[in-house]
Amino acid sequence: MAGSVTSLFRSGAHSPSMAALTREGGDGTGPVDFCIPCNPYFPTPAMMETMAARLKDIVTFYPSSADTITAELCELLQLPPQAVAMGNGSTELITWIDHLLVRESLAVPVPTFGRWTDQPMETGKRVDMFPLQESNGFALDLAQYAEFIRKRGTRVAVICNPNNPDGGFLHKQALVQFMDAMADLDLIVVDESFLEFADAEAEPSVVQEAMLRPNVIVLRSLGKNFGLHGIRFGYMVANPALAGKVRSMLPKWNLNAFAEYVVFMLKEHGAEYAQSLLQVRKDRLEMASQLATLPGLTVYPSQGNFLFVRLPVGAEGTVVRDRMLTEHRILVRECGNKIGSSSRFLRLVVRPEVDVRRLVSAMEQVLYGTRRGAAVPELSNGTSYSSGTAAVDRLVSETNGAGIPLAQAVGAGPVPGLAAAPAAGVGMPLPVAAQQGGAGMPMPAAAMQMQQPQQQPMMAPVPPMAPAPAPAPMPMQMQAPAPAPAGPTPPGVPARGGLTAAQVRGMTAPAPPVPNLAPAPATGWPNAQSWPNAAGMGQAG
Repeated sequence: MAGSVTSLFRSGAHSPSMAALTREGGDGTGPVDFCIPCNPYFPTPAMMETMAARLKDIVTFYPSSADTITAELCELLQLPPQAVAMGNGSTELITWIDHLLVRESLAVPVPTFGRWTDQPMETGKRVDMFPLQESNGFALDLAQYAEFIRKRGTRVAVICNPNNPDGGFLHKQALVQFMDAMADLDLIVVDESFLEFADAEAEPSVVQEAMLRPNVIVLRSLGKNFGLHGIRFGYMVANPALAGKVRSMLPKWNLNAFAEYVVFMLKEHGAEYAQSLLQVRKDRLEMASQLATLPGLTVYPSQGNFLFVRLPVGAEGTVVRDRMLTEHRILVRECGNKIGSSSRFLRLVVRPEVDVRRLVSAMEQVLYGTRRGAAVPELSNGTSYSSGTAAVDRLVSETNGAGIPLAQAVGAGPVPGLAAAPAAGVGMPLPVAAQQGGAGMPMPAAAMQMQQPQQQPMMAPVPPMAPAPAPAPMPMQMQAPAPAPAGPTPPGVPARGGLTAAQVRGMTAPAPPVPNLAPAPATGWPNAQSWPNAAGMGQAG
């Protein structure tokens, strides 16, 4: 393996992932991946060495059937095999859920995991997107979501808990209320792919409810929990009829031998796995605290193994992302291509303290230069966007194999052979409230008194909002953007030629609550004294 990002670029490898790049180094200077959600503490080095020693056997022989592997997982999780279907990654299960169980329409809050919007659209379904409001900390109000579903006549509802990319969490009781109110829908999917990293509730999972209800599926991811994305395996839990319908469509050997080996290995390493979850939760709090010291950066409370942050006013996410990679060899996830988000937002994966110190130092240099307060310039033309993977692709193809930094491209003239990063929006000015934010230590969204979104009729223009009280001044005076129409966020970037975040917002409006369904309680910073166990149920440690 090459010893640096530059040497990997020079090798001409096609589309290298940061998961591969992070195998190098170890001295604090190698590439660090803050883009792909993972568990940095599991499997342990000893487990990886054991797996490496068995590599020849693993790749030489056929795996057991999916039923055998599923039975072993169910014994570990204490679930009936008839209620479980395992897939080659949770994305395979999302695909089969769409093909088999979504007839005409699906509702999903945005921003969220892209397959829940893209997969149904690819098969011609109507996707009703319910926008999460920045002004409310991206919290999902289940009562308003239920009313939105009723008004649209949607037949399938999806909820990600915790949500990706913001890490928003819903308590189990609120989800059960929602299931009761929506019992006549064709299907309700609760995607719990990141739930094992949550600590806000002792028993947060609704898998037991799913097995008893005729229209509920719970989706879980194993690769994310175990930090083994290359081993594609996930599972769903539902009543036996629903689970059996999906299971009957899966190939007999849809799970590979690596997945089988890990599943059978888990029963011997439950303690290490539980400890890894505890450490990730502690790291999440520490990382949020460190990031909050950056002036103008807003950190939203999260129950996942990642944090959603809003960049300071004037900072352009694509520029920050590219400079972080080329100048500091750190890959971050810019969220401009997520429907309902914009390039002012990054999703940062929770990592150990040594990596976080490096991240904060690099962001401070990129955002403020040698002194805090002077944010990187915001691009104002173009409408293209790119994901983290595309960023790597573009940098590989445009650095001419030399890994040239973008420092000269930002504010110091163009670098020969390296195009400037494309803008992630159309440069519309920010709301008045956004112009005044960001001095000192920004508080988490749950700890702030959030301004409630204004009630507005469907398709009506957003009425002017009173500017929020100005917080303490920034250490350096920045030029405020020009006044703009009020609203919770500037417009995002169209995904697949679709609607921008602002357009989606304009087509939806808060509605009266559904009878007998109370709004979901607010979730603040997690309770570090109670943890779910390895199956997301019960209490451990």
